Amino acid sequence: MSETIRPVLSGQKALVVGVANDQSIAYGCAKAFAEVGADLAITWLNDKARPHVEPLAKDLGASIMAPLDVSVPGQLEAIFDQIHAQWGRLDILVHSIAFAPKDDLQGGLLNCSAEGFAKAMDISCHSFVRMAKLAAPLMTDGGSMFAMSYYGANRVVANYNVMGPVKAALEASCRYLAHELGPKGIRVHAISPGPLKTRAASGLKDFELLLAEAAEKAPVGELADIMDVGFTCAYLATPFARRITGGTVYVDGGSNIVA
Repeated sequence: MSETIRPVLSGQKALVVGVANDQSIAYGCAKAFAEVGADLAITWLNDKARPHVEPLAKDLGASIMAPLDVSVPGQLEAIFDQIHAQWGRLDILVHSIAFAPKDDLQGGLLNCSAEGFAKAMDISCHSFVRMAKLAAPLMTDGGSMFAMSYYGANRVVANYNVMGPVKAALEASCRYLAHELGPKGIRVHAISPGPLKTRAASGLKDFELLLAEAAEKAPVGELADIMDVGFTCAYLATPFARRITGGTVYVDGGSNIVA
């Protein structure tokens, strides 16, 4: 831990879903939470992903590690049962998963099938609602929930296609969940990073061009990285941000303000 970083989340319990490798936004969140003292639960998608994720989870000192594919019945409930049994509570939830079938993602919105649209919406959006429902009873002293969005939820981004409407639904879900869960002391945030070199983003057509354009637009002159996203979430999980909820927080060097 850097000498300038204090363990402001010491003892907090954080579930981070979506780590695929050390370039994942979810990994940046998990690493940031670990650096400020939180205890971690980290999941991997399946047996294929486990060799890439489990060593990272161990390096970060995660005390709970388990598979989680939100499309497999029972797996979501199982991880929350494990958290309840081992920790008895939860303070932080990070949802950093998204998926659309390749043909439906790359073929434009008009050509997106009903099945592909439903699959993208279920995994990328509704799974966050399902997680929130399971997490809320464990957040007995309040807590923070995070879902990862993108600028394409609000403006048309070339080649983002079906994920634009899906991320728009995710941001709306964050607002409504913030309203419903606010009386319980639970705050909900949509985090909107600028384009990052992650495995998920590599599925977008002309993504390198998108990266270059975003860096050129950013007032600070460079792109954000996964640790920028992680420390933003860490800040929002502290009492310093106790009156912030329901909004979309951009972590993009300011590129979202430039036309």
